[in-house]
Amino acid sequence: MSKQKIKEKKKIVKAKPGKEKPRTDAAAANTGNKKTYALLRGMHDVLPREEKYWKNFYHTAEHLAEHFQFSRIETPLLEEANLFIRSIGKGTDVVDKEMYVFEDRDGNKVALRPEVTASAVRAYIMHGMWNMTQPVKMWYWGQMFRYDRPQAGRYRQFFQVGFETLGDADPVVDAELILLAHNFYKDLGLPVEIHVNSIGLPEERQKYKTALVEYYRSKRSYLCDDCKQRLNKNPLRLLDCKQERCQPVKEDAPQIIDWLEEESKNHFMKVLEYLDELAVPYVLRSTLVRGLDYYTRTVFEVYPVVSDVNALGAQSALGGGGRYDLLVQEMGGRPSPAAGFSLGIERSVSALKQYMDANQIKPPVQKFDAYLAQLGDQARRRALKAINDLRNSGLKIDYNFSKNSLKSQLEAANSLQVPYALILGQKEVQDGTVIIRDMESGVQEIVDQKKVENVLKKKLSRFDDDK
Repeated sequence: MSKQKIKEKKKIVKAKPGKEKPRTDAAAANTGNKKTYALLRGMHDVLPREEKYWKNFYHTAEHLAEHFQFSRIETPLLEEANLFIRSIGKGTDVVDKEMYVFEDRDGNKVALRPEVTASAVRAYIMHGMWNMTQPVKMWYWGQMFRYDRPQAGRYRQFFQVGFETLGDADPVVDAELILLAHNFYKDLGLPVEIHVNSIGLPEERQKYKTALVEYYRSKRSYLCDDCKQRLNKNPLRLLDCKQERCQPVKEDAPQIIDWLEEESKNHFMKVLEYLDELAVPYVLRSTLVRGLDYYTRTVFEVYPVVSDVNALGAQSALGGGGRYDLLVQEMGGRPSPAAGFSLGIERSVSALKQYMDANQIKPPVQKFDAYLAQLGDQARRRALKAINDLRNSGLKIDYNFSKNSLKSQLEAANSLQVPYALILGQKEVQDGTVIIRDMESGVQEIVDQKKVENVLKKKLSRFDDDK
């Protein structure tokens, strides 16, 4: 073979079975002699411009946790894989298709957590929390991992906020958790619908499954490929299908409420009565089952009320939860009733932004008390200490040392909508003074540098008086 033919011959790279093909987008291409890197598929960055939304979500969750008396729990990102296989259940999409499972260097089979409920229950058992005053109320905020098909608002690494109540079987717990989820979105300004149902206890579900399988077998030709497998493997998942072709079949399916015993029916009725008393709107949905095996009795999901649900992807639920009374015992602990829920942060942020855009609502803006403008090298050195001192006193001060002209700095202050600008030039450094400029009126006042904190706080207090 000639050298010319060797040069012309192209190397063919085949993707290994089960592996994704190499990235070929511009972000992964060579730039000059240096290679740039793209995100792995299904991952995403939370950029600084998004921070205002994320901070608002976190503080809302933190405030509600304090109000409802939940304490923060942190669990590891890595757990034994069997913890999730045992709790979530074989045959579920999470266990069969979505978990990141691998062996560590010691040969242990571990998994990146796909959710936190199982980890919270593990901690409850491991640390003997049943000896504490019941119920034990925990909340969390953190990253989860699922090898899911990436789509709008759905990633393989994602954040969830969740609330778990362990050690109390009363229906009021279910209602309180649904109220908490409702208040979370109400405080954020996002209208939502909460869908509720009862799936009863395992023995009740078993009778229902028999009727469900009989019905679906008569409709088998109308089902998607996944549902044809679920029919024999995990029939309750038939009701969890989001494929459009399966929806008419699902709508006419038998309803589980007809197979519930009196105790389960009474429990659910009490939950609904509490919700009515709390004026929490809800939608009764007989096909709601949730995608995890550990749920018993009450289950619920949260959906955004937005003009374009399709913008959120095919699976538009923001989150959900329910009661899992048998899970603690199933995982080796004492019999302990429990309930909880989790909400997806990325999907919730996406829904809120879509709602705000549709209704021409401006996003939250970080509020500063003042903007410090400096002129000259001496002023810049003095400004850094002044900013630090004012921040230590509790004031929120912004600045930009890359801007040198007073005009550009005042324009920046104006764009931030700060009430005051602090101006520090060479003359002010020599005199030991600062100019405080009212950004609305343009009126300026010369103040001793040692008195700036008190004068500024006094001026800002008038905004509190006007509220």
